[in-house]
Formats: sequence, structure tokens, C-alpha cells
Amino acid sequence: MPNWGGGKKCGVCQKTVYFAEEVQCEGSSFHKSCFLCMVCKKNLDSTTVAVHGEEIYCKSCYGKKYGPKGYGYGQGAGTLSTDKGESLGIKHEEGPSHRPATNPNAAKFAQKIGGSERCPRCSQAVYAAEKVIGAGKSWHRSCFRCAKCGKGLESTTLADKDGDIYCKGCYAKNFGPKGFGFGQGAGALVHSE
Repeated sequence: MPNWGGGKKCGVCQKTVYFAEEVQCEGSSFHKSCFLCMVCKKNLDSTTVAVHGEEIYCKSCYGKKYGPKGYGYGQGAGTLSTDKGESLGIKHEEGPSHRPATNPNAAKFAQKIGGSERCPRCSQAVYAAEKVIGAGKSWHRSCFRCAKCGKGLESTTLADKDGDIYCKGCYAKNFGPKGFGFGQGAGALVHSE
């Protein structure tokens, strides 16, 4: 077929692409209206296009079709993808069936991993965004306070006793040494009869 228009051919529809409607990608020309993901048909630009041979994809569809497979590879940080890519023509091979583990500490493991840890103060679930660790336990930021005076604590300014946390001052007053010269301030002697 003769090329009467003299312009380049579109990589998708094979029709002539004129300068005003041209988008170039890796040496090929496309109409702006043809520069779409081959799978989801989203409009593409230089920051969202991924090329595989002569085909163009958005980065998401390209990743599903040609990217790594398995747990941990999803749409963003920390996601698990259950999309096996059937809509993209990817054949899924069945592996051996899943067998439950016979872990004797499964309940303890599930409490920390599957569920979430519990705050010792309020007994509610502690999630990563609000977690503060002190005295070997996970606390809500709002619960991470002295058990006596309620002062907010940091992991470096706490003392723990019997599963509770205290500021250094309250710990010294309540659990520190007792007797003459202790607990009432600098240099003070207390005499009780």
C-alpha cells in the first residue's frame, strides 16, 4: 500500500500520524488517541509507559504481565497481590496444595503476626503506626505514660517494675532506697517517729 500522506505510521492503528497529533516512544510514532495501554486502555505519557517489543502498557499492567510473581509483589509497598493475571492472558500453573503447618507455638505466632500485639495498659490491639516499644512490650503512644503521675515517657526515660512503666522520678520515690536521706529531695533528712 503506497504511503501517500508521507507521514509516519501509527504503531497501533497503522494509519498516518501527522505532526500535530504525534506522540513518539522508543522510535515509534503514535496518535495521541492511540497511545493507550494495550490491556486497560488508560492514556499513557512518558512517565507511565512501559514498552515490551512493539506493545505499550501502563506500568501496572506491564508489571502484572511481565514482572516478578509471588508473595510480596503487588501494587505498592507491603501489599500482597492475589491477581494471577488471567485477564492478561497469563496461564496460572497449579502447584502442590497448601498444607497447614504443625507449629506448636502457632497461637503465639498468630497473636503477634496475624493479629496484632496487645497494649499492656489498655489491652487493645497495637498497630505499627501507633506502636512504641518499652520494657520489652508494645504500647500505644497515648498509653506510654508513667503509671503514677501520667507523664509521657520515651524509651530512654522509663523504668519498669512488675509489668508497669514509670518515669525515673516516680520509680525512685516508690521503689528506690528508703530511709534517712532518700526520697524527699536533695540533702533532706526525714525523721519519722
